[in-house]
Amino acid sequence: MELQDKVVIVTGASSGIGEATAEKLASHGAKVVLTARREDRLKELKQKIESAGGKALVVTADVTKNEDWKQVVQQAQEVFGDVDVLVNNAGLMPLSFAKKLKTDEWEKMVDVNIKGVLNGVAAVLPKMMDNKRGHIVNISSVAGRKLFPGGSVYCATKFAVRAFSEGLRNELAPEFNIRVTAIEPGAVATELTDTITDEDIIEKIMKPMLDIETLQSEDIAESILYALQQPKHVNVQELLVMPTEQG
Repeated sequence: MELQDKVVIVTGASSGIGEATAEKLASHGAKVVLTARREDRLKELKQKIESAGGKALVVTADVTKNEDWKQVVQQAQEVFGDVDVLVNNAGLMPLSFAKKLKTDEWEKMVDVNIKGVLNGVAAVLPKMMDNKRGHIVNISSVAGRKLFPGGSVYCATKFAVRAFSEGLRNELAPEFNIRVTAIEPGAVATELTDTITDEDIIEKIMKPMLDIETLQSEDIAESILYALQQPKHVNVQELLVMPTEQG
């Protein structure tokens, strides 16, 4: 698909994979709608994209709130005219061992990682079905394939995203020509680990990760770009992207 002038909503665009993806797609001519909760970071990114000749719109929003999603889609349509692509990237990863019973963190992961994705799809789907085209990219994880101690809830959320993506593809592609892709990164150097409060997780799981060369956000942005640029008759269903050194 030619990305020139395509309207792309990117959630979690204030840092990490979302920020890198917005920059990458804008550099290929897409009109990017930047959404997250940190408005100052979004404005900085918008300025950076526009300084490089791209087009960007900032809409501050919380993906767990349907009213916020309505504003995102409405402003995207008012300013850019349509919505062609949704990149559901916003996510949390406060890993903890189940015995610690950090139930507040469990609920936040379910709200953002699952409900946030559902809300995004619900917001863009009516217009995409009317248009008989569109592309939904959901960021899952290798954790959506492989369980590990301390990641029970996080893995459950990413398994859910992967399953939801496959269900969407089966329903939407044949009837509405809407493509759906699940991107599944391994270890990526982002702010995702900053939410971990379980010291045992940091010691036993995160510190060993320092011994390998992790992926960069730009690597995942390239993967998303690859999936979006395929011809209309090609749906990249899943992309598992791992650091070479990660087991």
